[in-house]
Amino acid sequence: MKNNKIVIIGSGNVAAHLAFVFKKADLNILQIQSRNYFNAEALAKIVDADAVSDLSKIDTTADYYFIAVSDKAICQVVSEMPLVSGIVVHTAGCVPISVLDKFSFYGSFYPLQTFTKGMEVDFEKIWLFIEGNNEKTTENLLDIASKISKHVEKICTEKRALLHLAATISCNFVNHLYAISQNILEEAGLSFDFIKPLIEETAQKACKITPYIAQTGPARRNDQEIMQCHLNKLVDNEQISDIYRKISDSISDVYRT
Repeated sequence: MKNNKIVIIGSGNVAAHLAFVFKKADLNILQIQSRNYFNAEALAKIVDADAVSDLSKIDTTADYYFIAVSDKAICQVVSEMPLVSGIVVHTAGCVPISVLDKFSFYGSFYPLQTFTKGMEVDFEKIWLFIEGNNEKTTENLLDIASKISKHVEKICTEKRALLHLAATISCNFVNHLYAISQNILEEAGLSFDFIKPLIEETAQKACKITPYIAQTGPARRNDQEIMQCHLNKLVDNEQISDIYRKISDSISDVYRT
């Protein structure tokens, strides 16, 4: 598709980042749709698009429709959308493309990244995973993906769901552990800044030499004395103690000889 006329459905984190990067790539964003008109209007002004709140009012002549809403809202959006001749995609990790089968051309456009409003990301470094309901749709999605990223791959629904699982563990779960660490430090009057170099080094090592080789710590050494010392510090917090024990047991099991 040469024109690349785009409608973005949603105004949250993913929708906003897609709008910004499409605009940066000089693609033609026709509309931003959101149930909250003020959110749609605010984003539309930034990317020189029109804002709409009613799904029945979206432009039906676009080439691409990006549904960038919460996973649980996708089916509702689809049910309210008019039939269109362009390609309709969602951006979810765990939702099959079959939810879009009321349309002739559909698929998924999954950016494997964490998005937060106000935090810019470099899309050229983001992996984009593409699935289309037929070969021509897939080719068109690969083409538009390649305009914003250097890392584009075809993927099936099942493997995309496994990617999402791995991403949830390595991003959301790990971030929650950072939050637990921050609370422990701040309750002791210590700064979270003290462990930021450790966090950065751990992430770099995991990427350079694999997480398995990079693993260190008392559970890796099966140092029961140190682990018990840590658990003693958590005696008043059963939930965190349980997390510590289960993760330590998992690490020890992996490296048990």
